[in-house]
Amino acid sequence: MKHFPLVALFASAALACGGDAATDDHSDVVADTALLSADAVRIGGFTLAAASEEPWGESWRLPGRLTMDPNAQQPLGSLVEGRIIDVTVLPGDRVQAGQVLVAIHSHEVMSARQELAAARAGVTTADSAAAVAVNAAARGERLYAAKAIALGELERLRAARVAATGARDAAHAELERAEGFLEHLVGTGARREDYEHAALLRAPFDGIITGRDVQPGQVVLVGQPLVTIARDAGLGVLMHLPEEGAASVRAGAVVRLTVPALGAKVLDARVARVAPVVDSLSRAIHVWARIESASALGLRAEMSADAEIIASGGARTLRAEILAGLAAGDSVLNQGAAVGKGEIVKRRSGGDGGH
Repeated sequence: MKHFPLVALFASAALACGGDAATDDHSDVVADTALLSADAVRIGGFTLAAASEEPWGESWRLPGRLTMDPNAQQPLGSLVEGRIIDVTVLPGDRVQAGQVLVAIHSHEVMSARQELAAARAGVTTADSAAAVAVNAAARGERLYAAKAIALGELERLRAARVAATGARDAAHAELERAEGFLEHLVGTGARREDYEHAALLRAPFDGIITGRDVQPGQVVLVGQPLVTIARDAGLGVLMHLPEEGAASVRAGAVVRLTVPALGAKVLDARVARVAPVVDSLSRAIHVWARIESASALGLRAEMSADAEIIASGGARTLRAEILAGLAAGDSVLNQGAAVGKGEIVKRRSGGDGGH
């Protein structure tokens, strides 16, 4: 663990810009200063900035482990009881929404197809009967208006119409149920001919397969896990933060990390979750940060990483604390500090004072 205050550190040098001609008299030069000509200032590219006070910040260097976000993973279970006839994916395969992942031979699918066929036939019969009843009732209305039939006969025709239209509506509802149930078992989209009597588990979204729990020939029960799918944006780094850092690290904090598999490349992440409890054994807090563009970088779960959590309250660009000798508003060397430091070192060693 290392603490870093958020106060900028610049070269502690005051550089006096002389004229174009060199000055040989250094008797009035303050210690640890260097006199530079205008040409030297121009060539060095020196710029000044005003010092400012910033709140103290800290960072925590921790080992990390890449993991999938549990909220981005979805275990997919069996919809029916039956026997696995095909598993089309392996861990690491990328899949598209609607793609068939597992096929399960099940008598429930055959029953569902029979029920659908019966429902379609029932709709045909009910539609026909309703049309006959509606026409008969309409004819009865005309005959009654012409005083050709009694009121009792008209009421019988009206009742028959109500019953027939009700039966038609019920038949359509049954057809909708049968179609929905079969779609639930086999989904929509293309399927192979040998899947005719199989329940088909399809990918609910575009993603990557992270787990496979069954093999062809295996008998499964309803709800039994078959495969696990994860969204691409679900990779992050898990870290164990010492309890001393609990007050300074919050969701949204910046994380800088390097993954040995990627060499020295520095990656950005953001803290997404901080555990609300301290582990009783390690006395650490689990912190999980989401990695930006993880899939494009070729990262994989369970890779190791070296992480630095930047504590909430400031950006991790400042390196050292100035305790004395500099006040807010003082001008300090911003660009060209290395050259300025070199001039001071040369003066200390008895050089020519920076001409």
